[in-house]
Amino acid sequence: KMEYYKTVSNPARILEAPVARMRPAPKEPVEEMEDGPARNFQFFPVADPASHLTSYTDENSDREVKIKLAHGTTTLAFKFQHGVVIAVDSRATAGSYIASQTVKKVIEINPYLLGTMAGGAADCSYWERVLAKECRLHELRNKERISVAAASKILSNIVYHYRGTGLSMGTMICGWDKKGPGLYYVDSDGTRMENHMFSVGSGSTYAYGVMDQGYSYDLSVPEALELGRRAIFHATHRDAYSGGTINLYHMRQTGWVKISATDVGPLYYEYEAQKLAE
Repeated sequence: KMEYYKTVSNPARILEAPVARMRPAPKEPVEEMEDGPARNFQFFPVADPASHLTSYTDENSDREVKIKLAHGTTTLAFKFQHGVVIAVDSRATAGSYIASQTVKKVIEINPYLLGTMAGGAADCSYWERVLAKECRLHELRNKERISVAAASKILSNIVYHYRGTGLSMGTMICGWDKKGPGLYYVDSDGTRMENHMFSVGSGSTYAYGVMDQGYSYDLSVPEALELGRRAIFHATHRDAYSGGTINLYHMRQTGWVKISATDVGPLYYEYEAQKLAE
């Protein structure tokens, strides 16, 4: 170090010289992904991931190893005069095996946005966490909260780039923005739809039957919450791939609120007692 300082002609620059020789650490690349594919999302190293997956899942293939991708769930959401009600079950299945009874199928994107999971649990969980990151980046860039329509459009555009690659996802994006309550359906093909009511999953037909009978835009909050709970219960009662706990959320102007987590077992006896009383 002493020899190095002696080589400096101007003594006033002695303190500056070592600093001038220091190189800044290379910056990590910033991932710009809004409305586009994720750059760090890795595929299996084959030319056609979807065909490669089919060779292991199709019953007619000659492969010894079989991967059975069986999906089962029931999720629903509907708009009414006081916001949006979101209700889901909590069962995860692997074929006929019940893998878990405590899966959290509502992903809390931010205090004003919720997403539901139906299809492959890994796909839904990963892409909705990616969406949560994009929504936060939108807030930082634009100094305002993202709209429900924009959030659903971002998710739709992202998964559209991976259409045909074997993703399995059917989600509902629910929230509240400047225009009021919002509800959109987005799936792994890039489909995006807006409506006042959706139900997704293997038990959705049973849930639709209950909601079609009891739904009205003018429902009170207790009536709407009970409709969502009852619809999920009847779906779990008839659909073997749905069950566990009914998680109930209410999206309001002030943000979402988790209302309850109710085991479907005691609900059966509660509803049976109501039928007998009638």
